[in-house]
Amino acid sequence: MQNQVVSREEWLEARRALLLKEKEATHLREKVNAERMALPWVRVDKNYVFDTPQGKKSLAELFDGRSQLLIYHFMLGPDWEAGCPGCSFLSDHVDGTLPHLNNHDVTWVAVSRAPLEKIEAYKKRMGWKFPWVSSFDNSFNFDYHVSFSPEDLAKDKVFYNFEAIEPANANDELPGLSAFYRNENGEVFHTYSTYARGLEEAVGTLMILDRAPKGRNEDSTMDFVKRHDEYEPAKNAPSSCH
Repeated sequence: MQNQVVSREEWLEARRALLLKEKEATHLREKVNAERMALPWVRVDKNYVFDTPQGKKSLAELFDGRSQLLIYHFMLGPDWEAGCPGCSFLSDHVDGTLPHLNNHDVTWVAVSRAPLEKIEAYKKRMGWKFPWVSSFDNSFNFDYHVSFSPEDLAKDKVFYNFEAIEPANANDELPGLSAFYRNENGEVFHTYSTYARGLEEAVGTLMILDRAPKGRNEDSTMDFVKRHDEYEPAKNAPSSCH
Protein backbone atom coordinates (compact mmCIF):
# COMPACT_ATOMS: atom_id res chain seq x y z
CA MET A 1 0.00 0.00 0.00
CA GLN A 2 1.44 3.35 -1.05
CA ASN A 3 1.64 6.22 1.40
CA GLN A 4 -0.47 9.31 0.90
CA VAL A 5 0.92 11.71 -1.72
CA VAL A 6 0.72 15.37 -0.67
CA SER A 7 2.11 18.77 -1.55
CA ARG A 8 5.61 19.80 -0.49
CA GLU A 9 4.12 22.17 2.10
CA GLU A 10 2.01 19.39 3.67
CA TRP A 11 5.06 17.08 3.65
CA LEU A 12 7.14 19.71 5.47
CA GLU A 13 4.47 20.10 8.13
CA ALA A 14 4.34 16.33 8.72
CA ARG A 15 8.14 16.06 8.67
CA ARG A 16 8.56 18.84 11.24
CA ALA A 17 6.06 17.09 13.52
CA LEU A 18 8.06 13.87 13.23
CA LEU A 19 11.31 15.78 13.88
CA LEU A 20 10.00 16.81 17.28
CA LYS A 21 9.51 13.15 18.18
CA GLU A 22 12.94 12.24 16.77
CA LYS A 23 14.54 14.90 18.97
CA GLU A 24 12.57 13.60 21.94
CA ALA A 25 13.87 10.08 21.23
CA THR A 26 17.45 11.42 21.00
CA HIS A 27 17.16 13.17 24.36
CA LEU A 28 15.64 10.04 25.89
CA ARG A 29 18.53 7.96 24.52
CA GLU A 30 20.98 10.37 26.15
CA LYS A 31 19.19 9.99 29.49
CA VAL A 32 19.20 6.20 29.17
CA ASN A 33 22.92 6.26 28.32
CA ALA A 34 23.62 8.33 31.43
CA GLU A 35 21.68 5.89 33.60
CA ARG A 36 23.48 2.97 31.95
CA MET A 37 26.87 4.44 32.87
CA ALA A 38 25.65 5.07 36.42
CA LEU A 39 24.70 1.41 36.99
CA PRO A 40 26.43 -0.28 39.95
CA TRP A 41 29.08 -2.89 39.15
CA VAL A 42 29.57 -6.51 40.21
CA ARG A 43 33.04 -7.88 40.91
CA VAL A 44 33.84 -10.98 38.81
CA ASP A 45 35.55 -13.42 41.18
CA LYS A 46 35.14 -16.56 39.09
CA ASN A 47 38.24 -17.65 37.16
CA TYR A 48 37.06 -18.07 33.59
CA VAL A 49 39.61 -19.48 31.13
CA PHE A 50 38.94 -19.34 27.39
CA ASP A 51 40.44 -21.12 24.39
CA THR A 52 41.94 -18.56 21.99
CA PRO A 53 44.14 -18.78 18.88
CA GLN A 54 47.00 -17.63 21.16
CA GLY A 55 46.34 -20.32 23.79
CA LYS A 56 44.45 -20.29 27.08
CA LYS A 57 43.46 -16.84 28.36
CA SER A 58 41.64 -15.62 31.45
CA LEU A 59 38.81 -13.09 31.31
CA ALA A 60 41.25 -10.39 32.48
CA GLU A 61 43.63 -11.27 29.63
CA LEU A 62 40.87 -10.82 27.04
CA PHE A 63 41.04 -7.07 27.76
CA ASP A 64 44.29 -7.10 25.76
CA GLY A 65 45.81 -4.35 27.90
CA ARG A 66 42.78 -2.06 27.81
CA SER A 67 40.46 -1.16 30.69
CA GLN A 68 37.13 -1.88 28.98
CA LEU A 69 35.86 -5.08 27.39
CA LEU A 70 32.73 -5.72 25.36
CA ILE A 71 31.86 -9.38 24.91
CA TYR A 72 29.40 -10.36 22.22
CA HIS A 73 27.66 -13.63 23.10
CA PHE A 74 27.63 -15.16 19.61
CA MET A 75 25.20 -18.01 19.05
CA LEU A 76 27.36 -20.91 17.90
CA GLY A 77 26.84 -24.04 19.97
CA PRO A 78 29.19 -27.02 20.23
CA ASP A 79 27.15 -29.07 17.76
CA TRP A 80 26.09 -26.25 15.42
CA GLU A 81 27.25 -26.41 11.81
CA ALA A 82 27.20 -22.61 11.32
CA GLY A 83 26.75 -19.44 13.33
CA CYS A 84 23.37 -17.82 13.92
CA PRO A 85 22.33 -15.65 10.92
CA GLY A 86 21.29 -12.80 13.25
CA CYS A 87 24.58 -12.89 15.16
CA SER A 88 26.39 -13.02 11.82
CA PHE A 89 24.42 -9.99 10.65
CA LEU A 90 25.50 -8.00 13.70
CA SER A 91 29.08 -9.23 13.44
CA ASP A 92 29.35 -8.00 9.84
CA HIS A 93 29.42 -4.51 11.38
CA VAL A 94 32.26 -5.07 13.84
CA ASP A 95 35.56 -5.08 11.94
CA GLY A 96 35.20 -1.51 10.70
CA THR A 97 34.67 -0.16 14.20
CA LEU A 98 37.56 -2.04 15.86
CA PRO A 99 40.20 0.70 15.33
CA HIS A 100 37.85 3.26 16.83
CA LEU A 101 36.93 1.06 19.81
CA ASN A 102 40.55 0.13 20.49
CA ASN A 103 41.62 3.78 20.34
CA HIS A 104 38.88 4.51 22.86
CA ASP A 105 40.34 1.96 25.33
CA VAL A 106 37.69 -0.65 24.45
CA THR A 107 38.34 -4.24 23.36
CA TRP A 108 35.67 -6.24 21.50
CA VAL A 109 35.66 -10.04 21.74
CA ALA A 110 33.06 -12.55 20.58
CA VAL A 111 32.53 -15.62 22.77
CA SER A 112 30.81 -18.86 21.80
CA ARG A 113 30.52 -22.32 23.33
CA ALA A 114 31.62 -24.02 20.13
CA PRO A 115 35.15 -25.48 20.15
CA LEU A 116 37.80 -23.11 18.85
CA GLU A 117 38.38 -25.03 15.62
CA LYS A 118 34.71 -24.67 14.69
CA ILE A 119 34.82 -20.95 15.50
CA GLU A 120 37.95 -20.47 13.40
CA ALA A 121 36.41 -22.27 10.43
CA TYR A 122 33.23 -20.17 10.48
CA LYS A 123 35.21 -16.97 11.05
CA LYS A 124 37.31 -17.76 7.97
CA ARG A 125 34.17 -18.45 5.92
CA MET A 126 32.73 -15.05 6.91
CA GLY A 127 36.01 -13.20 6.40
CA TRP A 128 36.00 -11.56 9.83
CA LYS A 129 39.03 -10.25 11.75
CA PHE A 130 37.66 -9.47 15.24
CA PRO A 131 38.80 -11.61 18.20
CA TRP A 132 36.60 -14.65 18.85
CA VAL A 133 37.22 -17.17 21.60
CA SER A 134 35.66 -20.36 22.95
CA SER A 135 34.02 -20.87 26.34
CA PHE A 136 33.59 -24.59 25.66
CA ASP A 137 35.44 -25.59 28.85
CA ASN A 138 33.90 -23.08 31.26
CA SER A 139 30.50 -21.93 32.54
CA PHE A 140 30.72 -18.36 31.24
CA ASN A 141 27.80 -18.60 28.80
CA PHE A 142 25.58 -20.26 31.39
CA ASP A 143 26.48 -17.74 34.08
CA TYR A 144 25.59 -14.85 31.78
CA HIS A 145 22.33 -16.50 30.74
CA VAL A 146 22.94 -16.99 27.03
CA SER A 147 23.37 -20.78 26.96
CA PHE A 148 20.92 -23.36 28.25
CA SER A 149 21.41 -27.05 28.89
CA PRO A 150 18.79 -29.68 28.01
CA GLU A 151 17.99 -29.76 31.73
CA ASP A 152 17.41 -25.99 31.72
CA LEU A 153 15.11 -26.23 28.73
CA ALA A 154 13.13 -29.03 30.40
CA LYS A 155 12.14 -26.71 33.24
CA ASP A 156 9.00 -24.59 33.40
CA LYS A 157 10.99 -21.37 32.89
CA VAL A 158 14.46 -20.21 31.87
CA PHE A 159 16.06 -16.89 32.77
CA TYR A 160 16.83 -14.63 29.80
CA ASN A 161 16.82 -10.86 29.32
CA PHE A 162 16.35 -10.39 33.09
CA GLU A 163 13.09 -12.31 33.28
CA ALA A 164 11.73 -15.84 33.34
CA ILE A 165 10.55 -16.96 29.91
CA GLU A 166 8.96 -20.07 28.48
CA PRO A 167 11.53 -22.62 27.27
CA ALA A 168 9.58 -22.76 24.01
CA ASN A 169 10.71 -19.16 23.41
CA ALA A 170 14.34 -19.99 24.20
CA ASN A 171 17.06 -22.06 22.57
CA ASP A 172 20.25 -23.78 23.64
CA GLU A 173 22.03 -20.54 22.63
CA LEU A 174 20.74 -16.95 22.67
CA PRO A 175 22.42 -13.60 21.87
CA GLY A 176 23.67 -10.92 24.20
CA LEU A 177 26.31 -8.28 24.87
CA SER A 178 28.12 -7.89 28.19
CA ALA A 179 30.48 -5.12 29.33
CA PHE A 180 33.36 -5.40 31.80
CA TYR A 181 35.88 -3.05 33.41
CA ARG A 182 39.39 -3.88 34.62
CA ASN A 183 41.01 -1.53 37.13
CA GLU A 184 44.70 -0.84 37.74
CA ASN A 185 44.83 -3.63 40.32
CA GLY A 186 43.64 -6.16 37.76
CA GLU A 187 40.19 -6.56 39.32
CA VAL A 188 37.40 -7.23 36.81
CA PHE A 189 33.84 -5.95 37.15
CA HIS A 190 30.68 -6.78 35.22
CA THR A 191 29.07 -3.43 34.39
CA TYR A 192 26.28 -4.11 31.89
CA SER A 193 24.50 -6.71 29.77
CA THR A 194 21.80 -6.48 27.13
CA TYR A 195 19.92 -9.14 25.22
CA ALA A 196 17.36 -9.74 22.46
CA ARG A 197 16.29 -6.48 20.77
CA GLY A 198 18.53 -4.53 23.11
CA LEU A 199 21.25 -5.35 20.59
CA GLU A 200 19.61 -3.61 17.63
CA GLU A 201 21.49 -0.32 17.94
CA ALA A 202 24.73 -2.22 17.30
CA VAL A 203 23.39 -3.23 13.87
CA GLY A 204 23.97 -0.22 11.64
CA THR A 205 22.10 -1.76 8.70
CA LEU A 206 18.88 -1.77 10.72
CA MET A 207 19.34 1.89 11.67
CA ILE A 208 19.85 2.76 7.98
CA LEU A 209 16.86 0.69 6.85
CA ASP A 210 14.68 2.56 9.34
CA ARG A 211 15.28 5.65 7.14
CA ALA A 212 14.49 3.88 3.85
CA PRO A 213 10.99 4.26 2.27
CA LYS A 214 9.93 0.70 3.17
CA GLY A 215 11.87 0.51 6.44
CA ARG A 216 12.82 -2.99 7.50
CA ASN A 217 10.00 -4.47 5.42
CA GLU A 218 9.70 -7.51 7.67
CA ASP A 219 6.88 -9.72 8.91
CA SER A 220 8.79 -10.80 12.02
CA THR A 221 11.98 -9.49 13.61
CA MET A 222 14.84 -9.65 11.06
CA ASP A 223 13.11 -12.34 8.99
CA PHE A 224 14.89 -10.98 5.90
CA VAL A 225 18.39 -11.59 7.26
CA LYS A 226 20.71 -14.23 5.82
CA ARG A 227 24.42 -14.81 6.20
CA HIS A 228 26.15 -12.42 3.81
CA ASP A 229 27.34 -15.24 1.53
CA GLU A 230 23.83 -16.68 1.19
CA TYR A 231 22.00 -13.83 -0.53
CA GLU A 232 20.87 -14.44 -4.08
CA PRO A 233 21.63 -11.79 -6.73
CA ALA A 234 18.96 -9.09 -6.67
CA LYS A 235 16.26 -9.49 -9.31
CA ASN A 236 16.28 -6.88 -12.06
CA ALA A 237 19.71 -5.69 -10.95
CA PRO A 238 21.53 -3.86 -13.76
CA SER A 239 24.09 -6.02 -15.47
CA SER A 240 27.69 -4.96 -15.95
CA CYS A 241 28.42 -3.00 -19.12
CA HIS A 242 31.58 -5.11 -19.62
